[in-house]
Amino acid sequence: MKYIFLVAGKGSRLNPLTSDMPKSMFMLGRDTTLIARMVTLIRRYDREADIVVVTGHRHKSIEEELNGVTFINNPFYEVTNSIASLWFAKRHLDTDNVVLIDGDIVMSEELVRDVLCKPVEKAHVLLDSSISENGDYNVQISGERVLVMSKELDHYYGEYAGVTKLDRESALAMRKEIESMVDGGYYDQWYENALVQMIFRDDFELFYTDISTYDWTEVDNVSDLIHAKSIHMSEQ
Repeated sequence: MKYIFLVAGKGSRLNPLTSDMPKSMFMLGRDTTLIARMVTLIRRYDREADIVVVTGHRHKSIEEELNGVTFINNPFYEVTNSIASLWFAKRHLDTDNVVLIDGDIVMSEELVRDVLCKPVEKAHVLLDSSISENGDYNVQISGERVLVMSKELDHYYGEYAGVTKLDRESALAMRKEIESMVDGGYYDQWYENALVQMIFRDDFELFYTDISTYDWTEVDNVSDLIHAKSIHMSEQ
């Protein structure tokens, strides 16, 4: 499968920790960073993994950290959002089973093995239904399908876990949508907002996988970083 990591952002909510390095370069132990650990686990459970990393802030540190991946740089990371980063990587949205991963996500090894590296036949997002209050970017559902994803939801089923999995048809539809949005000047949006546009306008079928029984975190603050370290250390 193809895995596209989006790691261009500055992580300003963690300043000054991120002033000299991206969040993805946080040390989770003596011998690994957040991004290196995720890449190692993916390669452990998907021997054919094709990994693409879209960089921006302090990109050279990431390029020096990882081997055997394809790097794409978003030079406009300070004035754009993840939709622009994915736009720069759009030629990679041309194959079956594309996994889009926010660069500040830390997962348990079991979650990578059981869910992240498993192929899908239809478009899915990962969500955590145990987080139904104070979530960051949230998901409301109807049956097996996603109705909407937004930061503005008062009531929702769970928090989005920073991963979208696409089959070939949905990957190509996603490429067309982000091209249209960026051409229209919406380069300051999260790429997930393109999925929401597709749901409302085209009745795009987006499904979900609930990962509430697994350990994971998005690293947005110091408490999240401590959680990320605990996930890693529990597996040593």
